[in-house]
Amino acid sequence: AFDLALLRNALDALGAPQNQLPPVIHVAGTNGKGSTIAFMSAIAEAAGHKVHAFTKPHLFQLNERFVVSSRFADDRALLDAAEDIARVEPRLTQFDAQIAAALLLFREHHAALTLIETGMGGRDDSTNVIDAPAACVITPIGLDHQDALGATLTDIAAHKAGILKRGAPAIIARQEPEAMNVIEARAEAVGAPLFR
Repeated sequence: AFDLALLRNALDALGAPQNQLPPVIHVAGTNGKGSTIAFMSAIAEAAGHKVHAFTKPHLFQLNERFVVSSRFADDRALLDAAEDIARVEPRLTQFDAQIAAALLLFREHHAALTLIETGMGGRDDSTNVIDAPAACVITPIGLDHQDALGATLTDIAAHKAGILKRGAPAIIARQEPEAMNVIEARAEAVGAPLFR
């Protein structure tokens, strides 16, 4: 099982940056997460807004994962964030430290919107420290990371649906029926308005 306690404690020591961001749209799913974030970024920027985004993987350099006010984070800013994080909690995994760095950078710069892509799954994913997203998106779910998320679409959908939060609109792409059943049940359980 995954444990977000270490990351949450580190974020608390850093002043809980995850609670001080421009409105967050949290994106989970198997296929299309990066494209969905790219579309949302393009729409916001075309309307004249700056956007923060955390995505993965990167193609050429790690900085590509950290879009701060519509620009890749520079090396110095990333190193400063990494040093702050290592000072409060050196035991974080590399991915947890990247999430923490993104949240620190996003807190310190202006943007109209924050777009965050899950790493793997959703419920136990490091990005799920976002407790009050403005909205959640679940792109099409397929069989992925079965060693960690489970053998069936139902198992995997349960992980992805773990990002849904009370009151945050849940925008759901077309799904296989067994995945949609899990998402609908989770949305009802947490009180998330569902948009298919």
